[in-house]
Amino acid sequence: MIERTYSGKPPKTKLPKGATDTQMHMYLPGYPALPGGPPVPEGTPGPAEYRKVMDWLGIDRVVITQGNAHQADNACLVASLAEMGDCARGVAVITGETNGKEMQRLSDAGVRGARIMDLPGGAIGLSGLKAVDKKAHDHGWCVAVQFDGSNLLDHMPLLQSVTSRYIIDHHGKFFGEGKPGRAEIDAVKSLIERGNCWFKFAACYESSKDGGPAYEDIATVARELAAYAPERIIWGTNWPHNLAKTTEDYPNDAALVDTVLSWVREEDLKTILVDNPAELFGF
Repeated sequence: MIERTYSGKPPKTKLPKGATDTQMHMYLPGYPALPGGPPVPEGTPGPAEYRKVMDWLGIDRVVITQGNAHQADNACLVASLAEMGDCARGVAVITGETNGKEMQRLSDAGVRGARIMDLPGGAIGLSGLKAVDKKAHDHGWCVAVQFDGSNLLDHMPLLQSVTSRYIIDHHGKFFGEGKPGRAEIDAVKSLIERGNCWFKFAACYESSKDGGPAYEDIATVARELAAYAPERIIWGTNWPHNLAKTTEDYPNDAALVDTVLSWVREEDLKTILVDNPAELFGF
């Protein structure tokens, strides 16, 4: 059985008051996995465990993202938001068929975003982005978009058409054989320049080819984008690190905080950790 760590020596990086984890998943008992997605993580880590992590790392606010295990059923997400209270907001799975009453119910529960996951196990992929974008825009939500960044240039017309505020998730997830080059980095910058695109630092270990502890390939892109547009960068823990299957593979969250936030100028920490998430998620 995997043993997760929820406390320990705090990170050397002191997070500012209001620091927000914009990428994590939460699981409550009684919400089994649905067909099409991965299993619920072993041990079902939930609110009690996450509150320990908040205390350990210095996190004050959280954005709970609908886990792939629950596909398009947002019941566990809504219940998790109720458990966490005012410090939490949510990113749900919706479609073009989600009606106004359901959108309002989710908004009332604390949902402020919709999830596009164009990778295996995702509930709604890029083919659903236009319809989801319209629903999100009409309700003042943002859209978190995750895909294989190796194909970013192919997706530029679609991304340029998005009307909502949206987030390129998980460091862009450049899974291809080569590391992201100048064309891909400049493409991200051009999307940011359009005024409604953010870039999320989360789960560097999922797509890094160089690996830890430095994740230098991810760091190179992250440093450049953070210096270029700190007002468009957000950060998340990716807790409880669903791809980790053994205790040995489970990341040290404090060490990850120090590594990832070292790619950001100290004077930009409040902007990235507090101000940007407040703007996107309505804290």
